[in-house]
Amino acid sequence: MAVKPITFAKGKHDISLLPGMANRHGLIAGATGTGKTITLQVLTEQFSERGVAVFLADVKGDLGGISQPGGDSSKVQERVKELKLSAYKPTGYPVVFWDVFGEQGHPVRATISEMGPLLLSRMLNLNETQTGVLSIVFKVADDTGLLLLDMKDLRAMLEYVNEHAAEIQGQYGNVSAASVGSIQRGLLSLEQQGGEKFFGEPALNLEDLLQSDASGRGMINILMAGKLMQTPKLYATFLLWMLSELFEQLPEIGDPEKPKLVFFFDEAHLLFSDAPKILLDRIEQVVRLIRSKGIGVYLVTQNPLDVPDTVLGQLGNRVQHALRAFTPKDQKAVKAAAETFRANPGLDVAKAITELAVGEALISTLDEKGMPGIVERALVFPPQSKIGPITPEQQRQIIQQSVLFGHYEQAVDRESAYERLKQKAGASPAPLPAGQEQPTSGWSLGSVLGQLGLGGAGTPASRGRGRPPETLAQAMAKSAARAMGSSVGRQIVRGIMGSILGSSRSSRY
Repeated sequence: MAVKPITFAKGKHDISLLPGMANRHGLIAGATGTGKTITLQVLTEQFSERGVAVFLADVKGDLGGISQPGGDSSKVQERVKELKLSAYKPTGYPVVFWDVFGEQGHPVRATISEMGPLLLSRMLNLNETQTGVLSIVFKVADDTGLLLLDMKDLRAMLEYVNEHAAEIQGQYGNVSAASVGSIQRGLLSLEQQGGEKFFGEPALNLEDLLQSDASGRGMINILMAGKLMQTPKLYATFLLWMLSELFEQLPEIGDPEKPKLVFFFDEAHLLFSDAPKILLDRIEQVVRLIRSKGIGVYLVTQNPLDVPDTVLGQLGNRVQHALRAFTPKDQKAVKAAAETFRANPGLDVAKAITELAVGEALISTLDEKGMPGIVERALVFPPQSKIGPITPEQQRQIIQQSVLFGHYEQAVDRESAYERLKQKAGASPAPLPAGQEQPTSGWSLGSVLGQLGLGGAGTPASRGRGRPPETLAQAMAKSAARAMGSSVGRQIVRGIMGSILGSSRSSRY
């Protein structure tokens, strides 16, 4: 049985979004106060009713009302009558609250290894040289089997690499004390912003985002992002990490009859602001390919010009609320927005964009063949859930009644890089055979592997006596072979995460 279309607006006739085309992504745009949040809320409700899980960021703190029945607003009642919505029924929906800081929802954590050097460098505002040094730190940790789980692990690894920079240089590249210092200062700044609460275990299990309630409605995962938005790069990088992890972990399913998850990215302009080209390229790749994992990505922003053309072209379902046109720049934005729609001979799109009322929009959705529909002017349906925030007590009850309550609330600190390096620092050097001198540095990749009990195939600690050391060319050939043997998805995600030669998730060690 085909999944029922999502009817969410009405112009000359009802306007619907086909669930089978919902993973072709979308855009909700418009000036502040024009109705973007209401559109997001209505679509979220309809996805949930069809068993589709939703993830959205609540940057203003007013989406908690989705959990409660609505219909008590006079404006909602007027819209119901105006659109003759006889089937309208006030309804609350299943909600899970999340919070990076663990204050207004279940804590959300990732490990340092999962985040990777490229995304982490963006959080820390590092330049290209400093990012390169951070990548070396990750590579040394990978090669020595040291887990980077939390910030103290990364600090310990930075100190270790800095102390042995001369020995590391020949195998990995130059490590300057100045770059290490910049990274350490960035970590301190991130810690002062509360970022240390984000890194650690238990890390988020993405399967927990894909659940449904007893009646089969998809869970609505709300990230309480008001505090997170005070550090915009942390907010954008966190959501990009989530998108990357979904891409990496979920299997290919082609074009399903409905998405597994719809991901709403509010304040989407932050995703692209000041991002280096390599990161923009990776974002474009993930958005293009993640639909085959059953993920629909919907960017919510004020201006379509905030989104690069390469990404904008992949957002097939469009909802454009009003834009202002007071300045030449505003007029350019209106014209650009109008040109993104399939033309309607009976509608002056550019003029209409400036005339739209609150809750009114220009809408174009994909048909069953994936072709953009002709743009139409329409009124968005009112939400069936409550508009606005809920009380702190209501929110606490929802959190405590969740099946997830208690799992993420207690942090776990298992043995990782910090503990292993601390043990090594306190260990006495092993005696050398007669006639051999103690190295002045006390460090080599092989010695670290041996002292930590991590000697493995292909490392100096495990090679047999008399066997020649592996040359740089041989090492590169092996790395290339490993990369070619991995899936396309992992190659792309490793690019996003910035890992050199493929760093591992902490759970895979």
